This record gives sequence, structure tokens and C-alpha cells, in this order.
Amino acid sequence: MKEIVVISGKGGTGKTSVTASFGVLAGEKAVIADCDVDAADMHLLLDPDFSDEHDFYSGEVAVIDNGACTFCGLCKEECRFNAIRIVDGRFSVNPVKCEGCGYCARICPEKAISNKPVKSGRYFVSAIRTGSTMVHARLSIGASNSGKLVATVKEVARKQAAKLGVDIILVDGSPGTGCPVISSLAGAGYVVFVTEPTISGFHDLKRVARLTADFKIPAGCIINKSDLNTGIAREVRAFLEDHGITLLGEIPYDAAFSRAITIGKTVVEHDEGRLSELLKGSWNKLMDVI
Repeated sequence: MKEIVVISGKGGTGKTSVTASFGVLAGEKAVIADCDVDAADMHLLLDPDFSDEHDFYSGEVAVIDNGACTFCGLCKEECRFNAIRIVDGRFSVNPVKCEGCGYCARICPEKAISNKPVKSGRYFVSAIRTGSTMVHARLSIGASNSGKLVATVKEVARKQAAKLGVDIILVDGSPGTGCPVISSLAGAGYVVFVTEPTISGFHDLKRVARLTADFKIPAGCIINKSDLNTGIAREVRAFLEDHGITLLGEIPYDAAFSRAITIGKTVVEHDEGRLSELLKGSWNKLMDVI
């Protein structure tokens, strides 16, 4: 089984559009995992049915039993996160500020405080219109631990792939180099960078390339909007060659990307011209490489 993780150093490079197009080209041969849980949007392009839904719990929050509380105020005084407040004459925990460290529960003389698991989001196992399966999730508003939710999505995707006898897991990762990206890369067999020839795009490509090099994961790259800045595009090509990163394809700027998104389709479904052919070429080259 091969995990292909598609990431980008910054948002807006076309990462999800490319990944969704690859998902359509793979058809029933790949399980899709949307690991961009902080801003999941793959469902807009692949039409999942949300048929199998699960709650995701991660982290803890303090809860005060006001029947046992003697209003000594020690918890409020010692909480370094200012998460404990007085509401209607009673101590109450602000769940947004609470870090779940458990210190207030340890020092409460009446044992009136305990920690409870927090529902941090949901994940889904869905049938999609390609005839395959997609595992995707929604992190709750203001929730942390996105890296753990990514790990859950990948674990479920692996089980689905094994169940279906599928050899490829296609992962849409988060932009940047933070915790959810690192979690997406765990166990990856190959990484695809989607970049753009802009100053910020090139800068952030270098960051994710260093990260994947640390993990010793082989990588390829697609230069999207490749004609935006031909000078930077040349620098990107030279960088890829110097660092042993395979150039999988170059896709020029085309409004067909945006038009496809507005009607809820991938580029390879909407466009029958050069964009579709270029993406098919990139997918075929990726399959050859792995």
C-alpha cells in the first residue's frame, strides 16, 4: 500500500484542486483522505454522502461540581490561563481558555473539580462519485489537536484501503509546516508539492522540502500557474533539480480551475482541453515514479 500525500507550503496554490483531480483519475483504485481538517473542502468537489459519521474526542476540559464547591477561590487564583470565572455567583470554567492541564483538580481541597474528554470534531467515511471511498473530518470551531484528528483520518483511511483491497491512499494535507502537516506525512511513501511561481510560493516550497527531507520521503512537484512569473518558475525548476525532487508537471494559469470549483467539479471533469491533459500527464508520471 502506498500513501501519496499532497501538500503545499502556502494556501491558494491549487493543492486541493489537484488532489481531487488525481482522485477522479484514480477512480476506484484509491481511497481519498482529506487531512486538511482545519479547513476541509475536498467534499465540495467529490460529493461524499456523509453516510458513516463518528465523534472525535481529544483533550480535556475542567468541570466544577458546584454542589461540592465551597467557593474557596483557590482554583481561580491559581489558574494561569484565566479559565475560571464567576458566573451568577458560582465558579465556572471557560472551555475555550481551559487547557485541560488538570492542576485545578489536583489542588481543589474539596475534590470538586474533574477533567472530562472534549468533543473536538467529527470524521466521516463516505462513498464518493468516483466509486471509491473518502475519509474526511471537521474540526470543531476553536478546537485544537488537529494533528490528532489527522492521525485518526489516516488510520481510518488505511483500514478502508485494506478492507477494499486498494493499493493507494491519496492524502490532501494542510498548507504550511505545522502539526497537521507533520501528522499527514507520518507513514507517507511519496509526497507531492503543489507550488506556484511567486516569491511566497517559492519560499514556502523550500520550507516543506526541508521538512520532507528530514523525514527522508521521496518527493515530486507540480508547478501550478506556471506562467505567472517565468523568472521564478526557472528558479523553482533549478531548485527541484538541485534537491532531487521530480518535476511531475507544469500547469499554466487558466480560469477553468475557478469555473470547475464553482460548479462543484474537478478540473479533469470540467475541462476537456489542455488542463485536463496536463493533469493526466502529471498523474501518469506520478504512477510511473512510485
